[in-house]
Amino acid sequence: MASNWTVCGVCDFRNIQKTSVVWCSECDEGLCDECKEHHSAVKSSRNHSVISVTEYQKLPSNVLEITQTCQIHNEQYQIFCKKHDCPCCRRCVIETHNDCKDLTAIDDIIHDIKSSNAFLELEKQLSELLENVKRVQNDRIKNLKDLKEERDMIAHDIEQTRNKINEYLDKIQDNLLKELAFIEENEGKKIRQLLPLIEENEREIMDLQVNLTNIKEHASDLQAFLALKQIEKNMTDKEEFISQLLKART
Repeated sequence: MASNWTVCGVCDFRNIQKTSVVWCSECDEGLCDECKEHHSAVKSSRNHSVISVTEYQKLPSNVLEITQTCQIHNEQYQIFCKKHDCPCCRRCVIETHNDCKDLTAIDDIIHDIKSSNAFLELEKQLSELLENVKRVQNDRIKNLKDLKEERDMIAHDIEQTRNKINEYLDKIQDNLLKELAFIEENEGKKIRQLLPLIEENEREIMDLQVNLTNIKEHASDLQAFLALKQIEKNMTDKEEFISQLLKART
């Protein structure tokens, strides 16, 4: 989990409790007003980018929980292993990934990640997925309306015919109405059961869009890269769900 962004990391290390006012993603810790000034003056950190804690809180909770250091060795990530699709610190490479061929400096991978084709493509896919969800939702709502209109129309026709036919046809009318009601109930039930799932997926996709926007504006490059991987994995189930619904359109 990322450092506690509510308290100043420097002061906390000195057993002093002070509330952070800014967050430095490169240091992975919050800073109070006093430490912020010192941070901006020290040569090793004067070029670090900081944002207000208020803005930092806008990041999705799962992004805030992303650690930017190795949990096993407590060292900064330096390498990305494409074979295992994971970031590695120096010791990880030596101990676990020494035989991996496709290792890349993580700084090279995360450079301009927010303007990368992968990021832009994910934004596009989210928009298209949301559009498909809305299309499916509108189709199903129209299906419900069409079912009712069709039932009403047939019922009206039967009612008109009923006045011209005998008792035998009255029985046919009753059977037809029951059959229509049964069809409407069953088909309508299927659609009504499906709509909450569609709405849930719509909300989740919209949340992913908001999260992606906030990540683009406020996350560090490493956070954006790792969050991008998470969102891409979440996209698979959504795409499969919508794909099945689009194939089943009536």
